[in-house]
Amino acid sequence: MNTFSYILFLFVLSGLYGTVFAQTPIIFDTDMGPDYDDIGALAVLHALEANGECEILATVASDRHPSIAPTIEAINTYFGRDEIPVGTAPDNAPDFTAGNDWNKKLIERFQPGLAGKIYPDAVEIYRKILAKQKNRSVTIITVGFTSNLAALLASGPDDISPLSGKDLISKKVKKWVAMAGAFPEGKEFNVFKDDKASWKVFREWPTPILFSGFEIGFKVRTGGKVARMQESINSPVQWGYDYNLKTYTKEGEDNRPSWDQTAVLCAVRNPERYFYVNGPGKFVINEDGTNSWDPDTDAGHYFLVHKYPYQRIADTLEELMMYVPNK
Repeated sequence: MNTFSYILFLFVLSGLYGTVFAQTPIIFDTDMGPDYDDIGALAVLHALEANGECEILATVASDRHPSIAPTIEAINTYFGRDEIPVGTAPDNAPDFTAGNDWNKKLIERFQPGLAGKIYPDAVEIYRKILAKQKNRSVTIITVGFTSNLAALLASGPDDISPLSGKDLISKKVKKWVAMAGAFPEGKEFNVFKDDKASWKVFREWPTPILFSGFEIGFKVRTGGKVARMQESINSPVQWGYDYNLKTYTKEGEDNRPSWDQTAVLCAVRNPERYFYVNGPGKFVINEDGTNSWDPDTDAGHYFLVHKYPYQRIADTLEELMMYVPNK
């Protein structure tokens, strides 16, 4: 890469990823189960919002299981943001949760009134939120399946907006940050679990995409400190990690990979503070949900590569995960 190209690359990165204290408007799209790093990711997002770094516009579920959306709302409520819109995934989205039933238990403990609540369609929320935002301003974070985004891309003009879903995305979305894929190739859960949606979305998406691949969060372990926080704070984040570290696997765990938290961190803050950013290139999706990386085609796609010892990133994330709101 020559000097001019490098300077241009840095300029593009600054435009895509912003500065530390930019008020980044966020739509957060999560499966919130079956794994539980989603709890930490939503905690990180609320901590960053409390620090003035972003604004949470909506939180939508990409898993149709009836306990997923109420879990999201229960965590939002703990952080004092029960008014944040919560949406549920389309009918053809994955519909399951963890074997230890942590979602149901969390709802029963913290917000039992949410059990069985009916939530609006995530695509309706996407369209309503995007239509009201400034052009090329919104960052979408996905830490789950691409089911909602496939449905959004397929949506047509309606009473909310005269634009198709794809045109609305092109006009309003600045970038998409996805916990998805494996680099330079692999088969990753969020991609293959709804492979039909992934096949559509990754081939048709019209804005830049930054990927935090499987290999990034897998090496960054967090949650132990969160689980050991005082139970008197009555936190679903503390409880969620304490319960899951003990019961999610047969052997128990001291910490959990931070797949979803790394995506949130790098969606709000400049990712080059924490990782190398590789690209532009192209995320190549196959019909069976496998993927590879094409470095010779500029599709506006980028992916993270480790820069620092893993514990340095874990410390940053866990500090954010331990944020306790003022009650």
